[in-house]
Amino acid sequence: MRSLIQPAATRGKAGQDAAELAQRHALAAHEQLDAHAFPDAPEIPGLRRLIRESWQRSARLQANPDVPEAPLAMDGEELEAYRRQHPLAAIMPVIQKLLIQPSHESGLLVAVGDDVGRLLWVEGDPVMQRRAEGMMFVPGADWSEAMVGTSAPGTALALGRGIQISGAEHYKRSVHPWSCTAVPFQDPDSGALLGVVDITGTESAVAPHTLSLVEATVAAAQAQLRVERLQLAAAKATRTASRRRAPASAARRADGAGSAAEGSLYRNSLQLLGRDQALLSIEGRTVALSARHSEILALLSTHPDGLSAEELSVLLYPGDGSTMTLRAEMVRLRKVLQGLNPAAVPESRPYRLAMDLVPDSGQVLSCLQRGAHRIALEIYRGAVLPRSEAPGIVELRGRVSSLLREAVLTDGSAESLLRYAELPEARDDVGVRLAALKLLPPRSPKRAAVVADLERLETELSA
Repeated sequence: MRSLIQPAATRGKAGQDAAELAQRHALAAHEQLDAHAFPDAPEIPGLRRLIRESWQRSARLQANPDVPEAPLAMDGEELEAYRRQHPLAAIMPVIQKLLIQPSHESGLLVAVGDDVGRLLWVEGDPVMQRRAEGMMFVPGADWSEAMVGTSAPGTALALGRGIQISGAEHYKRSVHPWSCTAVPFQDPDSGALLGVVDITGTESAVAPHTLSLVEATVAAAQAQLRVERLQLAAAKATRTASRRRAPASAARRADGAGSAAEGSLYRNSLQLLGRDQALLSIEGRTVALSARHSEILALLSTHPDGLSAEELSVLLYPGDGSTMTLRAEMVRLRKVLQGLNPAAVPESRPYRLAMDLVPDSGQVLSCLQRGAHRIALEIYRGAVLPRSEAPGIVELRGRVSSLLREAVLTDGSAESLLRYAELPEARDDVGVRLAALKLLPPRSPKRAAVVADLERLETELSA
């Protein structure tokens, strides 16, 4: 990714001349701002129409081109509280990985703002950050067209599409040394405008590839936000189903009160799919479990009414299980959970979880029960604890895997079948590939890869 965010290759002479000419036209147009004639001025040769229209909006909104700094809309605790609850907080890890980390060595800044143009995060090259403070390109500042005039963040929000603003095309004169590219961020489900993602810097910030890079990053972040919402919905459904199966007293145990806050539904989770050692997350804290502790919690999470020592031993140990060995293992597990969250320590006689814990395998099963195989496929990252030989885990693993395969074969589209075929457990699945081949259009470019896979399988099976 680093190479994508580096400055573009040196422009040809024609490209340089065109860029310089555009800047001269923009600087000449600024003279009309002094005369307060711009809102009614005719088109100016060489000035892009969208820039002219943005300047007109800015003038009507009484943005002042000579005030060097953007106004600060919020700061301190108010800003921190607003950022924590803002929907775009969930996509910052994606922005961090795809844009911010590469920007540290490229002389660029990455900004994420809300739907009215207030910057919430500004990160990147430290030297550029210090320079940007001079024009108040900082978290909490208002960079809407009404406040600073034409800029990539504000104008992208005004137009509802990605845009690049170069040098003197900015309405505010203090921003002329800068260039920027910004893309609006829309809610992946409702389409509502949530904010804007921006790259700001020198000329490299408006390189030809930069707009595509920001658009791709926004698309990736939207996809991640959609997946997280699907997982949360599946977790809620699983929790509801568990409550229906469990006694009323068990439903009241969550955190020693009536019902847990909705945010904890997703935080209290157990990741089993595609992992030899589960990840346990409780109230925002995560710990990697040993293989045996992973098996115990997986089994208890699928038996909300609890298991006796004898029942759990049968599910946990191949052959004849020892309850003494189990009890010693439970002592060690309790110590781990006590350090993570005392409320997570299992009860005994029978062994039973003291709080709702949603395994990702349970999310998949819940989705399949509701006919939502596409969501189940989004969540499914591989078999349940694939190396475990515990009888109860072997049964759970087979049930989740077989039900998912059956659902995809029965109701899945060609795209779902091809996605399922990428899973390790489907590497040699002829049936899935034949089903995909039947659904793919005759001229689909994806058919060649499916046919090649089938030929490979035929060769391997006949060897």
